[in-house]
Amino acid sequence: MPSTITEKILARAAGSSRVAPGDNIWVNVDILLTHDVCGPGTIGIFKREFGKTAKVWDPDRVVIIPDHYIFTADEKAHRNVDILRDFVKEQGMRYFYEPDTLNYKGVCHVALPEEGHVRPGEVIFGTDSHTCTHGALGAFATGIGNTDAAFILGTGRLLIKVPPTLRFNLNGAKPEYVTAKDMILRIIGDIGVDGATYCAMEFCGEAVTALNIDERMTLCNMAVEAGAKNGIIEPDEKTIDYVRARTKLAFEPVYGDRDAQPARAWDYDVSTFEPCVAEPHLPSNFALARERRHIKLDRAYIGSCTGGKLSDFIMAARLLKGRKVSIPTFLVPATTEVAEKLITETVDGKVLVEIFAEAGCLDIAPPSCAACLGGPVDTFGRTQDKEVVISTTNRNFVGRMGSKDAPIYLASPLTVAASAITGRITDPREFM
Repeated sequence: MPSTITEKILARAAGSSRVAPGDNIWVNVDILLTHDVCGPGTIGIFKREFGKTAKVWDPDRVVIIPDHYIFTADEKAHRNVDILRDFVKEQGMRYFYEPDTLNYKGVCHVALPEEGHVRPGEVIFGTDSHTCTHGALGAFATGIGNTDAAFILGTGRLLIKVPPTLRFNLNGAKPEYVTAKDMILRIIGDIGVDGATYCAMEFCGEAVTALNIDERMTLCNMAVEAGAKNGIIEPDEKTIDYVRARTKLAFEPVYGDRDAQPARAWDYDVSTFEPCVAEPHLPSNFALARERRHIKLDRAYIGSCTGGKLSDFIMAARLLKGRKVSIPTFLVPATTEVAEKLITETVDGKVLVEIFAEAGCLDIAPPSCAACLGGPVDTFGRTQDKEVVISTTNRNFVGRMGSKDAPIYLASPLTVAASAITGRITDPREFM
């Protein structure tokens, strides 16, 4: 019986020749990711259940990346990092990307692949719903709760149910004004925030193959916004080159059978897509950007695991070069690697940071999740009452970026940049 890539990865991790949707299986874990929000709780459960002096199953397979509430004076936020620091020292872990050190990295979902911890064919669990990002590199990656993570810490295994696969065939030539963010918002708009509940969202087709790795990460990152268990893209030459440039560890890619049938499939012609937004307060509230020009904005935000990668800033810079923003525009690179490249990468001969400065954007913030998850009151970019925001982040729930009275519109870096110029939701084609 033919199997999808998700089924094949899980079968290998379970030591089985084949698994089917609905099967409950024990899988061996390759990487466990946690951060400053969920890490302390995971550690507490681990010590309660396995003993205060227990050792984790494999300290080299646990990656801890504080990123959510980092640049703040909040004492509880600092306490969380202290708990992680003590645990890492106690367990002899190598992969702790500690704030306020040269080893700090930034947002976990971008830092994990940058540092070579994501490899095709492997199984990754993380205490964060957007762990599904890493399916962009051909891995099975999904978010879990603290209790499951604590069990993995002690055993290196987890019992899961094999998800059915939903296949999204994205073909046609992608216009330059359409991005992966527009693609995934269109899909979520079609199927709803529960349209892929506990399913694998498999993205394929010539339009996906043409995307760079950053953009593929955007697609998979937002799979969970449709309720998916994981998002995944089969590895190709781009994937292999990206991973081999970042790790010397051996890995074995997995590919689905060509004749494997998904539970359901959707076919899209991306050449017909247009820039769009997701209106408050759900990622499924799809609307065309050109039809929302009457929406006046108070601020623009470019950042997060979804929209703070290098390619996101390059897209924004192309629109902002030689122009001025008319509303406060917040810039938060996802990682230190992205932040460093903002100083060296150019668009039409001009360095990115210079383009943003000349456009009148606010000073670039240190890499972190920043306002994406609201955070303490001194968090950079945290929304204030009744501010209308357009953002490259992945969620626009009530209070998501701070104030419960701040409506959030989700959009691509191109649409956010165009809207920052006009102060209203704007189709980027007006400037392209």
